[in-house]
Amino acid sequence: MIQGSMVALVTPMAPDNSLDWASLRNLVDWHLEQGTHGIVAVGTTGESATLSVEEHLAVINAVVEQVGGRIPVVAGTGANSVAEAMELTEGARQAGADACLLVTPYYNRPTQEGLYQFHKYIAEQVPIPQLLYNVPARTGVDMLPETVLRLAEVDNIIGIKEATGDMVRAKTLIEQSAEDFIVISGDDATAVELMLLGGQGDISVTANVVPSTMARMCELAIAKNAEAARALNEELMPLHRAMFLEANPIPVKWALAQMGLIPAGIRLPMTPLAEQYHAQVDTALRNAGLL
Repeated sequence: MIQGSMVALVTPMAPDNSLDWASLRNLVDWHLEQGTHGIVAVGTTGESATLSVEEHLAVINAVVEQVGGRIPVVAGTGANSVAEAMELTEGARQAGADACLLVTPYYNRPTQEGLYQFHKYIAEQVPIPQLLYNVPARTGVDMLPETVLRLAEVDNIIGIKEATGDMVRAKTLIEQSAEDFIVISGDDATAVELMLLGGQGDISVTANVVPSTMARMCELAIAKNAEAARALNEELMPLHRAMFLEANPIPVKWALAQMGLIPAGIRLPMTPLAEQYHAQVDTALRNAGLL
């Protein structure tokens, strides 16, 4: 079942920016031990935009293999080219991923009808459950609720990662879609509120550094234990803010390197965390007991 704290897993890289397979497998094992409910491989946080197709599929295969069916694996397979999105989605299906996450086609600036036709086509061609992913701050295109609700009726499209942080929009999607359509937050700071409205989880950046706490917070929110969930989220808020001082995944990869969990590699055009932010991220990590 796709719900709860779904970590948007980083892709570890060596200082020369080659993929660090040992660190990737160790991260997966750590998340399994810490109670993470699911893993999203090669999404935005996994630097999908700068991995080759071959690397992208290799990471999905490695994560699926390491998880071994113990929790769901959702593979990021979106692209601004329908051919590339199809290739990645079919590759994830063959690798044994439980579902795919397809970001809205970026840069092209498609119409709402273009978004509908793009996602409908892929869902009809590749028989694997698919989640839409709306993050207009990064893609430059906003999939409106009416388009999402149209796509919710397409076989294989099982839900959406809604990353706008807009609770009015989230409420509309939850109330007007079918009961089995999954609405998941893509915004850590507001994820509790989305889950209290009836959303099923959070695809989380913060879960990279505090997986067990994020899992507990999601469990409380899904159970509608609002007071406890909000209290825990308030404790996490300094980490939520720290993880977005610069574009994701710059801060979270720096944090994980400080924690000794991954090397410091990150691919251009992303750069290491600017020195002016080191103290803020370091303080958030120390106050959370992570250093």
